[in-house]
Amino acid sequence: MNDPTPPLIELRAWRQFLALAETLHFGQAAQRLAMTQPPLTMAIQQLESRLGVALFERNRRRVALSPAGEALVEPVRHLLQQAAALPGVAQAAGRGAVGRLRLGFVSTVGFGPLPGWLRGFRQAEPGVQVVLKEATTDVQLQALSRGEADAGFVLHAPGASAALAPWSRLSVGREPLVLALPEGTPLATTRRLKVGELLAQPLVIFPRVIAPSLYDAVLGYYHRHGVSPVVVQEAIQMQTIVNLVSAGLGLAWVPRSMMQLQRPGVAYRALPTSLSEGAPQCETSLVWAPDSGAVAGRFAAYVAAALAGAARH
Repeated sequence: MNDPTPPLIELRAWRQFLALAETLHFGQAAQRLAMTQPPLTMAIQQLESRLGVALFERNRRRVALSPAGEALVEPVRHLLQQAAALPGVAQAAGRGAVGRLRLGFVSTVGFGPLPGWLRGFRQAEPGVQVVLKEATTDVQLQALSRGEADAGFVLHAPGASAALAPWSRLSVGREPLVLALPEGTPLATTRRLKVGELLAQPLVIFPRVIAPSLYDAVLGYYHRHGVSPVVVQEAIQMQTIVNLVSAGLGLAWVPRSMMQLQRPGVAYRALPTSLSEGAPQCETSLVWAPDSGAVAGRFAAYVAAALAGAARH
């Protein structure tokens, strides 16, 4: 019974085949391979025996490729080229220059520098495939824990980085929260905001589980003024929260970068200086697992360099 398992052929045998196929001369091929002719002749005979087919037609005057040998030349040449490239591929992967980056991000960072960073990183590292997934902070941290993500941009209150302690972290910016108000409400146009009137308005906010530190920072502002907020609706995404404000459900506290999201029926307003003491802020951080691999570290280094360059200018 014939063994259906294909024979395993060492690269050395294929190099010997290709040298003879290109020279069609045992002496020249042996010289190219830095070996003598008899071992080369034996090696070709062994290769043909293992394959069960003649690769060369030879007599005293000439050596020629058989149809089987002719069919193998280009595949073998390609195989040897791929094999020669393998060390470079491995070294590039070790440096993080090739591979895949599974990157999560909160929606707010998409209104900031993220598009520019992605464009620049792809130009700088064409060997890295970036796979993006928009997700809330809690979902991203769970994905990191399960090894389903390599890095992510998450949102939290400043000074609350202890909750991110298991991960490597790079702060990419802080910004105040501003008010998203139903357009036409007196609070959107009055010259002097009164804290009592402001904090008495119905509140649209994200669930605490999504970003506990930021949720607590918002409610803490109410509590310091002796007010318990009236939460009328919770929504997961900041865009949805803004849309609910446009429907007149209540006001919301959103990162300043969200002011780029223009919706009919919504007016954005920063807190006046008189009310800004202790007002909530948010911080965006890039987090990644220490064992995520070189690609995540390379992306973090790119972002850090981009931040440093922006700071110099």
